[in-house]
Amino acid sequence: MARRSYASFGNADYGIWYRFAAVLVKPVTTALVKPEWRGWENFPEEGGFLTVVNHNSVIDPVVYAHFQYNSGRPPRILGKSSLFKVPFIGFMLRKTGQIPVYRDSTDAAQAFRAAISAIDNGQVVQFYPEGTITRDPQLWPMTGKSGAARVALMTGAPVIPVAHWGAHEIVPPYGKGLGGRPAKVSLFPRKKVVVAAGPPVDLSRFQGKELTSQVLREATGEIMDAITAVLAEIRGEQPPAERFDLRQAARKKNAERGAANEEAAVEAAERDEESDR
Repeated sequence: MARRSYASFGNADYGIWYRFAAVLVKPVTTALVKPEWRGWENFPEEGGFLTVVNHNSVIDPVVYAHFQYNSGRPPRILGKSSLFKVPFIGFMLRKTGQIPVYRDSTDAAQAFRAAISAIDNGQVVQFYPEGTITRDPQLWPMTGKSGAARVALMTGAPVIPVAHWGAHEIVPPYGKGLGGRPAKVSLFPRKKVVVAAGPPVDLSRFQGKELTSQVLREATGEIMDAITAVLAEIRGEQPPAERFDLRQAARKKNAERGAANEEAAVEAAERDEESDR
């Protein structure tokens, strides 16, 4: 896809620090990635909106930021607050207007207020609805958290699903490739990475409703379905019928661990009984 002219977006605000960050980061991604950008025509040319993105590699934010920057609408990305404490990286994140997410603290709501304010001011705010890198064995999107849906319904702003595929071949998630097979970081030769934006998610049936847990859960499901559909088109594959649920997987693992511990305790007791005879 041809690069869109920045001039077509009258409200684009790059600023000296954003441009400086691009000068530093873009050569790195260009050296590692053969990019294929798709779907910029789905971005509104003015006004604030959200992008919701899948997550399958630690370098996803860098690749996505390159894609979004080149579209002519610079992103404000929600990132872990710990990143803002890293020397230089934290400095650049603050200077470019990125939004820290404080988990499990009294400051957790600040990110949502900042996101809503940015969107109301005509900016682009990016969310990773999964909250972390996917644990799905085939790297399909997991179930999502409700933050993006909440902000979308509170602002009424368009929600654009974005999917990328290929960065996991450079830096695999948790050191594992597809199906959980061991994999190593592979910087060269350059890997093809596709990033594509789909049409806005239709959340109209939820507008005006009270933001109950049920409404947010259903709206989040629509968002994750849209991201998965874009990824399925990139991959040319059929996604699984049931989305991987991290909480359910954790509960199952804990139950299995508990059962294993109980079985081990019984076996130990039986051995003790045998030794007493």
